[in-house]
Amino acid sequence: MTIARAAAIGSLIVAIVAVGVLMFGSGGGTEYTIHLQSANQLVKGNEVKVGGLAVGEITDIQLAEDNQADIKVSINEDFAPLHQGTEATVRVTSLPSVANRFIALHPGPNNAPEIPEGGILETDQTTNAVDLDQLFNTLDPPTRKGLQETLQGLAGWYVGQSDNLQDTFKYLGPSLGNFTKVMQELGRDQKTFTDLVVNGARAVSAIAERRDDLSALVQNGNIFARAIAAENESFDRALAAFPDVLQEGASTFRNLRGALDDLNRLTDVSKTQIKGLTPFLRDLTGLVRTLRPAFNDLGLLVNNPGADNDSTDLMRRFPALQRLSATNTKNSVAALKSGQDEVEFLRPYAPEISSWIAHFAQVPAYYDANGHYARVLPIFNAFAFDEGANQLNALSPAERKLAQSFRGSRFCPGGATQPAPDGSNPFTDDGRLTAEDCDPNIRPVGP
Repeated sequence: MTIARAAAIGSLIVAIVAVGVLMFGSGGGTEYTIHLQSANQLVKGNEVKVGGLAVGEITDIQLAEDNQADIKVSINEDFAPLHQGTEATVRVTSLPSVANRFIALHPGPNNAPEIPEGGILETDQTTNAVDLDQLFNTLDPPTRKGLQETLQGLAGWYVGQSDNLQDTFKYLGPSLGNFTKVMQELGRDQKTFTDLVVNGARAVSAIAERRDDLSALVQNGNIFARAIAAENESFDRALAAFPDVLQEGASTFRNLRGALDDLNRLTDVSKTQIKGLTPFLRDLTGLVRTLRPAFNDLGLLVNNPGADNDSTDLMRRFPALQRLSATNTKNSVAALKSGQDEVEFLRPYAPEISSWIAHFAQVPAYYDANGHYARVLPIFNAFAFDEGANQLNALSPAERKLAQSFRGSRFCPGGATQPAPDGSNPFTDDGRLTAEDCDPNIRPVGP
């Protein structure tokens, strides 16, 4: 065996011994006992960390006399001894893991008394990890059922949305960064942010006081939205016509520019007349105040509280009146047509009829103890008027008979009164009445 080969074999033996010492040696750590309420799914070999750095491991787990757990740990010499005030917390490496846990130490100050080797951290210095099962056990069955259905709904929500979820997480980081900047800006202007919160609280309080009105607003908004939805076809047509309307509006506004120039000239010319407008408006204001009672009365005439007492109620009755009038008017027209011949016959005698109506009351105007009486003496052709002597002469019976047989001396219709300036009497029926019928020259004596 050569010297080089012997040296190589010796080096190999030394390396094997070093690895054995590192793997199976005690490491020279300091032993402590951590008293926990439960082992909390800890196992031997779990790490003990300080600030995320492994400083030891769990070497044993035993049941304590008070039916709690004694967790024995070994701390590297570089971090031992521990000082009073040290606290231990069971941490979970990740949610999916079960036994992948570690104990996080929060060392006490170095100027505090040392904890001797084999010392115990009591339960008031330890904190167990909270398992999801412990959280779920605090919920009653209906709540757990609702949470289960919520999670199932979220699972169904994200089915087939993996790409979108990936994009969401991609932009989540920058969004959170920007949100951090926003919060920093809010922190710089604390007073403004405080005022915003206070004013927001006041606004919310004011809205809460008008919650009935807000509820009515929402309800009316729903009715409005349903009404809009019912007219979706009309909206489609309106939107289709909207581009043409915008084009026409643009043309109108372009043409309006020229009108604005003319309006500016009109304004310049009207400036000198504006001074006289103020007194006119002042007087007009007084007139409007004076017209207020008239408008109030007009309002009552149009719409007055109550039934059948204003023009609105009258207009409501007009349709029924129109239907009734249509029938009555038809009958009246028929009656007028039927009496047309009588009217045409009596029309020429209108002066005599009106004179009779006007003077008939004078006949029985006399009265005595028995009441009114009339002196009536019917005389037919008993006298003849002598225009030369301006007197009446009595006629003999033979002369009376002769006068009755003489047709030419009779009055024409309307000849009982003086002729009217418009020549409407006496009536000759446009010349149809001949001398045999009546004599238009015969008229009453006098003016």
